[in-house]
Amino acid sequence: MPNSVQKLVNRLSFRQLQVFQSVYRYRNYSKAGEKLGLTQPAVSSQIRQLEQALGQPVFEYAGRKLFCTAAGEKLASCIEVMFGELKELQNELILMGNQVAGTLNIAAVDTAHCVLPWMLPGFLASHPEVKVHVRMVQRLDAIKRLQDNVDHLTVMGMAPVDKTLATLPFLDNELIPVINPSHPLAQQKQVSVQQFLDAGLIMREEDSGTHQALKLWAQQIRVGLEPILQIDSNDGLKHAVMAGLGVTVVPRLTALSELNSGRLQQLPLPGFPLRRSWCLVYLNEKQPNPVMKAFVDYVQENIQQFEQQYSDRVRSHLKPAPTDAITESMS
Repeated sequence: MPNSVQKLVNRLSFRQLQVFQSVYRYRNYSKAGEKLGLTQPAVSSQIRQLEQALGQPVFEYAGRKLFCTAAGEKLASCIEVMFGELKELQNELILMGNQVAGTLNIAAVDTAHCVLPWMLPGFLASHPEVKVHVRMVQRLDAIKRLQDNVDHLTVMGMAPVDKTLATLPFLDNELIPVINPSHPLAQQKQVSVQQFLDAGLIMREEDSGTHQALKLWAQQIRVGLEPILQIDSNDGLKHAVMAGLGVTVVPRLTALSELNSGRLQQLPLPGFPLRRSWCLVYLNEKQPNPVMKAFVDYVQENIQQFEQQYSDRVRSHLKPAPTDAITESMS
């Protein structure tokens, strides 16, 4: 090792690099300190020592805003590679010990909140040394977090067609039309697609899987979609319909409770339910660590169990609710 490199290694510490990475990420000394359990003066001291070792500043202020210098950007790239290699080393050591342990980061879109929790108990029972972190995010954020290597996996419906992404469908996602039981359409024996669409269609935002599935269906049967309102969550859609604002299409699993209690009513509409899939999505070229691989394998091996579990949940909510329960829910 050249003497100049040896001197630099002797003056640097992993703690300094960790502090730098946190400041780089948050562009704020105080917030970086909070995440690391350090005071702001301690963070400033670590950065100052790092700059002395490098012989160049890594951050600078323009007004009250913190910016990274060119030297800092180079350092950030090196640290990312270095810490990535250390993670791989840790994973390899775990493999050598024939043990699945560590953290699994999963991003799930809004719709998947009624799916993902039911998948985890069996996996965690088989791998007690694994800690799972779940983040509920919007669809575009989920893909970005994968590409930024923040999460190992994403659970979503209508996975995008992208060669960089691997997709594992594991469960049917039935999209059903729902109305308020007091809506005039509820009294009709037959309702056409156009009548439903003209009754005040409320939809998810354009980037959501539900919106895209409905848009594709409309294109296939050559009808237009003119929503009166767009809402960025399934709970928002359900409450809007229960409030009498219009009609909507939601994943069946997200509305089981409201359907069972009589607060929502499924409309027997031609062409429905629309059948899509919930999918496990991850980067195609990403080398899976042992925890990620174990979860992907677990999902693949238990698809039939998930389908049975789904059927049982739907059947249990299709039983007629007691009359007094319906009356109470409508009051």
